[in-house]
Amino acid sequence: MRVSLRLPFFYGWLIVAVAFVTMAIGVNARTAFSLLFPPIVQEFGWERGVTAGAFSFGFLVSAVLTPAIGRLMDSTGPVTVMELGIGLMAAGLLMAPLTSEPWHLYVTLGVLVGGGSVCAGYSGQSLYLPNWFVRRRGLATSLAFAGVGVGSVILLPWIQVVIEGAGWRAACWSMGLLVLFVLAPINLLLRKRPEDLGLRPDGDAAPADRAVQPKSNVVDTAWAAVDWTLARALRTARFWWIALGYFCGLYAWYAVQVHQTKYLTEIGFSPTLAAWALGLVSLAGIPGQVALGHVSDRIGREWVWTIGSLGFAACYAALIVLQDHPTLTLVYLMVLAQGALGYGLTSVLGAVVAEIFQGKHFGSIFGSVMLAAIAGGAAGPWVTGALYDVAGSYTAGFAICIGLSLISAAAIWLAAPRQIRVVAGQMHRLARGGS
Repeated sequence: MRVSLRLPFFYGWLIVAVAFVTMAIGVNARTAFSLLFPPIVQEFGWERGVTAGAFSFGFLVSAVLTPAIGRLMDSTGPVTVMELGIGLMAAGLLMAPLTSEPWHLYVTLGVLVGGGSVCAGYSGQSLYLPNWFVRRRGLATSLAFAGVGVGSVILLPWIQVVIEGAGWRAACWSMGLLVLFVLAPINLLLRKRPEDLGLRPDGDAAPADRAVQPKSNVVDTAWAAVDWTLARALRTARFWWIALGYFCGLYAWYAVQVHQTKYLTEIGFSPTLAAWALGLVSLAGIPGQVALGHVSDRIGREWVWTIGSLGFAACYAALIVLQDHPTLTLVYLMVLAQGALGYGLTSVLGAVVAEIFQGKHFGSIFGSVMLAAIAGGAAGPWVTGALYDVAGSYTAGFAICIGLSLISAAAIWLAAPRQIRVVAGQMHRLARGGS
């Protein structure tokens, strides 16, 4: 049943605000694994590949479940998906202090926190946020995801202080309670689409109230007319190009996220500076994400994905050089490339898929694409850690990430969302009859 809701502002911006706070806490609860990693290795003496494997294993399990999360979103909406994720994250964090064997870590910080963060993080948010905006889709998504940066600069240094003062177990307890008591209540405000409240995307007036109908942004009318189910999408090359692009992109993203802190401390930087560097990456991502999200509404999603991919390539190049030249200048360069540019990927994560496979089965399709993306996020930390265990150096692992970042950019150009629907800033192409 539709309920007409009149507020002095578009309800979609409240949706963005809830997503902002959820991302600020939820994603950084998972990112904190990089800070928990050194004291856990030190306490138990486990190999790095085994310990980092907990993060990767959680990603693998959540990757298998991601298509089901998409179907759950299609059938029940965002409240169910978000509250499920919040419950899983809180349970994992509150039970992690009981760890005494590697498999305990795999269950708690791996499966529960990793799986919960997929529901409440980038994947889950991208399942419904694109429904609320069309003209401002990139901007709205990037504003919501900028919460990760704000949360990181507040939460990650705080978590490091707790770790240094009371230990990693106390840090897990603190994060678990924060997730449970802040995120669970506010996510009850979510709705799947504006039509559920008698509204329209971007807060536009109903068609009957407008003298001029809004112009369609569809370029390929035959493609857009298809009722895209998951089965149909799987038979297209575009689906698999997106899957490849997302796999490579998240491989590079999470490999550096997990190993960065340990790497910086090993080449001579203090644990405090390494923790601040991790937080500053997300801080740099705040203006970068918002700017690139807005830019994507003007020039297209492919360009922004390329900018983000090149940012990760530059980040890894700086990390490799840092091994022989450990200077603060290179650390700042690495932070800016990773945060201000690389994090721009998130602003178009949902938009790329939505503009190609928009429809009532979008959740199932996006969830299946994210199966490949999360598999990349799982493989990156594990392979990079395993390569270190074999070679005693991160150089080979970081070089692989540079190559995969370039492949990721190329794959999204081949998927070509611009050939299905153009962004608002390119609507003049339709007026000229271009494609």
